[in-house]
Amino acid sequence: MATIPPKIKVQLSGSERLQKLKQAFHEKYKQLPVFYACAPGRVNLIGEHIDYCGYAVLPMAIEQNILAAVSFSDSKTIQLANTEPKYKNFTVSVDGISIDRENPQWHYYFLCGVRGIQEHLSLSSLAGMCCMVDGTIPASSGLSSSSALVCCAGLVTMQANQKSLSKVALAETCAKCERYIGTEGGGMDQSISFLAEEGTAKLIEFNPLRATDVRLPDGAVFVIANCCVEMNKAASSHFNMRVVECRIATKMLAKARGLDWSGLLKLGDLQKELQVSVEQMLELVEEALHPEPYSREEICQTLGISAQQLCEDILSANTQHATVFKLYQRARHVYGEAARVLQFKAVCDSSPASAVAQLGDLMNQSHASCRDLYECSCPELDRLVDICLQAGAVGSRLTGAGWGGCTVSMVPGERIDAFLQTVREQYYVPDARRSALEKQSLFVTRPGGGAAIFIEE
Repeated sequence: MATIPPKIKVQLSGSERLQKLKQAFHEKYKQLPVFYACAPGRVNLIGEHIDYCGYAVLPMAIEQNILAAVSFSDSKTIQLANTEPKYKNFTVSVDGISIDRENPQWHYYFLCGVRGIQEHLSLSSLAGMCCMVDGTIPASSGLSSSSALVCCAGLVTMQANQKSLSKVALAETCAKCERYIGTEGGGMDQSISFLAEEGTAKLIEFNPLRATDVRLPDGAVFVIANCCVEMNKAASSHFNMRVVECRIATKMLAKARGLDWSGLLKLGDLQKELQVSVEQMLELVEEALHPEPYSREEICQTLGISAQQLCEDILSANTQHATVFKLYQRARHVYGEAARVLQFKAVCDSSPASAVAQLGDLMNQSHASCRDLYECSCPELDRLVDICLQAGAVGSRLTGAGWGGCTVSMVPGERIDAFLQTVREQYYVPDARRSALEKQSLFVTRPGGGAAIFIEE
């Protein structure tokens, strides 16, 4: 695998989308783009909500992506425009970049990538640029549209400032800088966006970041279906609440084992510290945590800290209001899901005759855990999963943060046409809004390539 994002010479005559973007750019800025940058969305096949706990995940890049046309500007500003009219134009001085986490607009995600690269490279001044962005990833769908935008912006900033960074450095930087807008994610989305290769899914591991090819079984295809409920991670506390609950569970379990819990933040780090298996961590959860929700008072009493210390040192900005914490359920999901990811890869590697059925079963277990233990599903997602299974999928689960967005289903190749027809008729056709969105909401996907720079021949 190449270590830096590829720079690919393209003939625009071969891409209607690039031609349209070039034309829109010219109409807006009265000049032509110098280069294009592209970052794909992703679908996570298994391993939900565990990257920020330090555990490996198993995503693949998809064909839907964020594409930006870019030229340089002498105006010392960054001018942003979008081909989608509902996303308003935005201009900011290169010396005045600020990100309003209380108001997560599209341009702030772009500026996360800009600022992240500027800080990583210690650039005292940034090149001025004009950018026109075009996206084909449905927004708030769990397919990583926001992270792809951050990654695309990071790539744009690197290229516009004539620097070179490895894919790993870009992925790690973009994972960190998305926190400027308040999302405390774990790095899966940015990693697969840069490290993806066409034709293969990836096992993404962290600390250090690395990606291993995972060959998916022949005879089955993956289908994405959007439940058409939107969820914006940065605009709600659902996501960060789960991060905080896992953080507190880590500290409570460490305390139960007599460890210094103060420096431990992730359930994965605790397992490393104890040097035991995931199965043994599940046993520890059963022993040390109770299924009833924990109050602030019980957490403070157990850890021997004040309410002020809890707020300042453990809770995030948008979870300060929380009064109860489901530690047992969140930890059980994380350790169970971490085990399922490794089982999924092992089945793909050994490729038994029953591989498709085994992988489908793991996907179904994953959805049940997300729904019941992590509580990150929603009624529409659960109904869509049920329809997909009845339509012939061997496995179906929510993908992405949840609380809306998409399902991913594994379907035997010979059943695909009947599957798509049934899902269409049972989920999309009866609802006018869903029916209008169906073409971009229900599609077969294959492992796509990673982020790249395009230069017109």
